[in-house]
This record gives sequence, C-alpha cells and structure tokens, in this order.
Amino acid sequence: MTRQQGIVMKSIGGFYYVRCGESEYECKARGSFRKSGNSPVVGDRVTISVPDDGYCAIEEILPRKNKLRRPALANIDTLVIVCSTVDPQPNLTVIDKMTAAAVNNRITPVVAVSKNDIENGDEVVRIYRAAGIDVFRCSPDDREETARLLDYLRGKEAAFTGNSGVGKSTLLNRLFPGLELQTGDISEKLGRGRHTTRVVELFEIDGCIVADTPGFSTVDLQRYEMIDKEQLQYCFPEFEPYLGKCQFTSCSHTCEKGCRVLQALKDGEIEPTRHQSYLTMYNEVKDIKPWQMK
Repeated sequence: MTRQQGIVMKSIGGFYYVRCGESEYECKARGSFRKSGNSPVVGDRVTISVPDDGYCAIEEILPRKNKLRRPALANIDTLVIVCSTVDPQPNLTVIDKMTAAAVNNRITPVVAVSKNDIENGDEVVRIYRAAGIDVFRCSPDDREETARLLDYLRGKEAAFTGNSGVGKSTLLNRLFPGLELQTGDISEKLGRGRHTTRVVELFEIDGCIVADTPGFSTVDLQRYEMIDKEQLQYCFPEFEPYLGKCQFTSCSHTCEKGCRVLQALKDGEIEPTRHQSYLTMYNEVKDIKPWQMK
C-alpha cells in the first residue's frame, strides 16, 4: 500500500475522484470523517491510501484556506456568480447572499452578466461595480469581455454558480470549448432552468482550475450559508469606509441615529438594493446564536 496526496475533483454517490499528478483514483472516505461531521468536499487537498487491491481511501483532509457550504467546495480563490438579464430575471438578493458568503470565506466574488444580447444589463453592472465587485458582461456578442474574464481566471481556482437557467454551463463552454458541458433551456412549464449540471466537479483546463456547480432555485437559498450578524457588515465591501464611524459602537446599520452607513445610503454612496439585502440577511440571523449556525 502506498500513500499519495491529491485534490478531490468530483464527489458522487459516496465516491470521491482524487487527482494525484497524472492519475485519478476512485476513493471512499474513512467513516471517521462522517462521525466528525467534516466530510471531504470537491477542492479539498487530501492524502489517500492506494492498496494493491480494493478501494482507495481518503485518509486525511489537509488544511483548508476556505470552505463554502453551498456549493460544497473548498480552497476556492474566486466565486463567479452568473446572473442573466432575462429568463430568469436577476434576483439581486440572491446575488448579494452569494457575494456575502464569498467575502465571509475570504473568496473574491465576481459577477458575470449573461444574455445582454437579449436585454440590457447595464443596471446590474452599475450596482455591483459601485459595490467594488468586478463585473463582466458575458453574452455571445461580448467577446472582449469574455476574453477579459478568461484572463482574470488564469492561475486561479474558480467556481461558477448561479440560478438555474442563467447560462452558466454555456458560459463555461464559451470560455473553455474543450469542456463540452451539457446545457439546457428554460422550462416553459416551470418557468425556470433545467438542472443540466448534477454534481460539483473541478476541471483543469487552459491554465485554470474551474468548478461547475448545479444550478439552484430561490428556495434553495434558504439553505445557503448564514452569516453571524456581527460579521455581516464586513461582507459588504462598500460599507467598509464607514465602519467604526457610527455614533454608537454597537450600531447594526439598520435604523440607528448617527449611523454612517445609513447616511452614506441617504447620500447615494451605497446602493439601496444592496442595503436592502443587508437588512434581509440581518433580520434572518439577528435572533440566531453563533453556535446554532455551525
């Protein structure tokens, strides 16, 4: 039996597919991971045992630099949040929850706006650039912007996520033609995208490591990562210049007198949709104890 180190590229049906150099091994995880509640996820660096016969096993998860709960991924540099201008319409609260989750896990959020060729996405672009988040227009006719996104991703480990039907797999195929991912259309009956991606999977291609993730519905966001109310303010980059300058040190930036964040909102320095998302997220967690979020 030998031991090797590698990266989890895919997980499906209780099996983990681990890339070690030029080889890929189908592995099971030791039962101790399940008992500890810390099972391997895609992107984990792991140590595996390779027996002469029988299944390989994941023996150790190496230290992570970050981990997302949904999509279940570890060690990501960039989270590319794909949103469409139409079919489905952009849900700014969904986007804001994902950008906040990324920042909370020390992951750089990026917004990629698709279907600009069908309906103009300038308003979405304006909102997120004003928040200090990089935005890329990635419709078929925006070749320059798509090329700019590809350059941005070079040398990074990035995950693509978004609502079902936004064109995530289509964008990945345009960026990396060799992937040949299955794509789907909007269901006329249900009014939402069909889930063409079923599992989280990493791909090494063209100098990048990219993860394709299953699309989700708005209902799925109820199970998305919750952020402690004390930390939430730090997950909105545009709040940063005003933090620590409020009249009260315990300011929640929701309704207090002398709040610099609220003053910046009034002065047009913070986008109303972004602050409304902050309020929504704050109200969801304000009565939940930190230990209950584990």
